[in-house]
This record gives sequence, structure tokens and C-alpha cells, in this order.
Amino acid sequence: MFAAQHIPYKQTNSFSRLVLDYLNGADALRPFYSNRPDLDGMRKMLAERQQYPTNRPVLVQVLKEQYAILEHSQAVKENIDALLNPATFTVCTAHQPNLFTGPLYFVYKVLHTIKLATFLKEQFPANHFVPVYYMGSEDADFAELNHTYVDGKKIEWKKEQKGAVGRMKVDKTLLQLIDELEGQLVYEPFGKEVVAMLRKCYTTGRTIQDATFELVNELYGEWGLVVLIPDNPSLKGLMKNVFAEDIFENTSSLLVEQTSARLDEHYKVQAYPREINLFYLYENIRERIEKREDRFYVLNTDKSFTEDELKQELESHPERFSPNVILRGLYQETILPNLAFIGGGGETAYWLQLQDIFRHYGVPYPVLVLRNSFLIVEEKWQERLKKIGLSAADLFQSDDDLMKEIVTRQSGNSVSLNGNFEKAEALYEQLRLQAETIDQTLSQYVSAIRTRSLKELQELEKKMLRAEKRKFADQQRQIQALKETLFPRNGLQERVENFSGFYAKWGAAFIAELLRHSPALEQVFTILSQTGSPSHPL
Repeated sequence: MFAAQHIPYKQTNSFSRLVLDYLNGADALRPFYSNRPDLDGMRKMLAERQQYPTNRPVLVQVLKEQYAILEHSQAVKENIDALLNPATFTVCTAHQPNLFTGPLYFVYKVLHTIKLATFLKEQFPANHFVPVYYMGSEDADFAELNHTYVDGKKIEWKKEQKGAVGRMKVDKTLLQLIDELEGQLVYEPFGKEVVAMLRKCYTTGRTIQDATFELVNELYGEWGLVVLIPDNPSLKGLMKNVFAEDIFENTSSLLVEQTSARLDEHYKVQAYPREINLFYLYENIRERIEKREDRFYVLNTDKSFTEDELKQELESHPERFSPNVILRGLYQETILPNLAFIGGGGETAYWLQLQDIFRHYGVPYPVLVLRNSFLIVEEKWQERLKKIGLSAADLFQSDDDLMKEIVTRQSGNSVSLNGNFEKAEALYEQLRLQAETIDQTLSQYVSAIRTRSLKELQELEKKMLRAEKRKFADQQRQIQALKETLFPRNGLQERVENFSGFYAKWGAAFIAELLRHSPALEQVFTILSQTGSPSHPL
């Protein structure tokens, strides 16, 4: 159904210098992480993690309680039970409960987690590895999570509720979005199937985190993916001492500021700590905690506490304290027996600011693995590319570079004057030396002529290119159309488009094919070109 081509991330011109340097093992970043994202790094991480105790009974009990609300596969059941075994470890990714899972890269993150867990089992058969999706359901950035794009069309849930997005309830306005999607997807071979799946998961009054939980289970449960919702009192109870130290001693802030200052000498830092890196989470409230004089205030509410009152609140209700980006990773790695964290470029960047927190609390710092990235190219787009003599990989170039390539390939004429520039340079240098033997002052005169002439040659080259491009105006329009389709909103496809449009075309086979072509530790960008279509559903 798909053929894969792998290219270096650098070739895409879509990833930051920090990410590329991390992949290449740059010396400037070595002090900010523990183990490399390779097999040797995984081996070292496994040995390190075996020495750190995880409260497996609490973790498994919480997972069983959470999974009691829905049917799940035997593979999921076995993976949850396996977590009681000290020889079992996890591979984890994290993401917020975006509308209908949000951009495609969510799918890629989860599948990468499954693929890496399978790969590690092959490499270390004495151990077992469980893929985990850690749901960031406490995120309160509604404007970031309330929309997605399907075939370029924006689908947006406009009725805002307050507090953590995961605790928000499905309402009629959200269900209307599924009706809207149905009108858009119903004519595709698997359109009815994906719409039915969304209707099953998103029902009136259900929380967004439960709807996302079931949707993710529907898509990936057969491969044993375990979903963890960390918004839980038993799990938060394992972090009470860390939360207390952050609130009353501001330890996390001090540590991250020091690390960030060192990292900032080479790269732009991604996250900024606050004195208190916790939100107060209660019903439809998720607001920052801030100390003023001798009281602790929950911003944008009338709630406040004395120090003793806040200590008692933390002791009695740890679930009411929600970590921000600075503490979320430490929470994740404390409650999971985790080896590797799979994240995007931005996540990798802020994780590199956190190692000193892990050292302070004695929690193993995971191997950071950049999530897989894909570009999906349908047959109809491949045909257009073929007609103008380009490949999908060529589209990562700038428009100018692409047109130069087309002009050169199809006209047989090179519009570059590089060779002539070199000849002109040599000619003027020869003239300068000859003039200098006659009169020293003539050398500067020849240099001035040289400068003017080379500038005029550059202008000639630009005019030649413009004239040649006019002959290929049709190809230029086709390139622009292809880029608008395959690089929506002038960015990577995976950062915009939702999975549902592709599922509607190819069904569950689309997910299976992505998993089949997902690299484990290769760390390359993958272009998937369609080679055929699955059968129409019965």
C-alpha cells in the first residue's frame, strides 16, 4: 500500500539546530542528557532503571480502574499485568487530548512507541516492554486543543469550557463537528467507519479524556498500547514530597534556571520555570499557585491558603495539584518504569533543561527519542510529480531551487554563470597584474571595473533565470499546488492534518502501514508513497 523513502531530518529544512545537533551527538549538548538514542544507550538505560524502585502495584491498580470503563484487547490486559513484573519496563510518549487526536504527528508518536517497544523486546528478550501513551489531560490551553484540520478544512470546537481540557464535557456543539466531518468524509471508502468510531467515543456528557481514551484504544489497542491518565489521586500521592519541595522551597525553579543558563549559551531555551511549578486543579479550575508575602493564592479565583493550610491540602488532596511543563516529566518518570521518552522537537528541547531535577530527586533520566515524522503522498500527487520530473523529496527545497532544477533538467540549458564567473575573475586578475606592472594606481582601477562587471553578470544570471522560468510557468503553478497540498499552511503535513481524512481513504490498513514503516531508532524522516489501495469495506 505504501513504499517508504528515508531522508535525513536536515534535508527537510523543518527542524531546529538544537534537534539536529542532538541527533548528531553534538558536544555542546552532551552535558544535558544521560544516554544516546541508540541501542547502546538503551542497554545502559535498562541497567540503570533496574536499580530504581517503581511503585508497580499502585500503577497497575490505577490502570485497571481506568480500563474498567471500556473493553480492551487481551494484549492490553497482558501488558498491564506484566507491569507488576520487575523485568518489565515502558516506552512512553505524551500528548494532550486534542480534538479527535489533533495533528497527524500524534499518530506517529504513538506508533513509534509501539514500534520501539517491539524492537527492544527483540534486542533484550529477557525483559518485556510496554508502550504507554501518557495523556496530558490536565492541560488547560483550550485554544490550542480545540481544533484540527481535515483535507485543509478547519474543524473547531468553539464552545469554550473552563479548566483542564480533559475534564471538559462533550456537548452538542462538539457532536455537530462529527456531523460536519461526516458530510466531508462519507464518500470516501472508509468514511462511514471513521465517523462511526468518533460517534462511539464522543457522546454527550462524556469527558474529553474518556473520549480520547476510548478513541486511542480503538486505534491501537490490538498492539497492546496502554493509555495512562495521570490525573489520579493515587498517582499524585506518590509525588507529595516533590510537590511540597517545589511549593515551599522552590527547588525545581532554581535547578532549571541554572541548567537553562548553561544551555542558553548555545541554544534558545524552550521552557521557563516559575517559583512554583504547580497549578491548583479542582473541578473546572486549573490555575497557577503564587506566593505573596505569607499566603499562597490560586490566581483568577478567590482561593488562598496559609502555609499550614496548603500543606494540609497537599496531604489530603494531592490530586488537586497539577505539574506544569517543568515537573510533568519528573512525575511521568516517577510513576512509570520507563526507559525512553518519545517526543517532538519542542519536547526534546525542554527535556534537555530538566536533567538536574532528575539528578536531585534520584530519578533515572530517560533516553530522549525524537518522534518519527512522515509525509504521506497519494498516487494522484505522485503522478503530478512525475509529470514535472520531481520526487516528493525534491519538494523540501525552496521554490527557486526547484525551478532551477526543472529548468536545467527539461531545457538542457544551465542558467548558472558560475563557470563564467570564474573565467571573468581570472581575466580581471590577469589584467590587474599586468596593469600593476605599468602603474601601481591602475590596480585599483581594474579592481573597480571587476566589481562593476561581476555585479552586471549577476544581474544577467537573474534575468536569464527569469526568462527561462517564464517558459515553465505551468510547472511552477503545479509546484505551488503540490506544496499547498503536501505542506499545508507552509508547514509539514503532520503538524496540520488530522488522521481521519487518511483513515477515511484507507481504513485501519493506514494505521497498520504506518506501524510497519515506522523506524525504531534510525531517526530519519520517512516519505510514504501510495502504491495501492485496500479493498472497500463490506
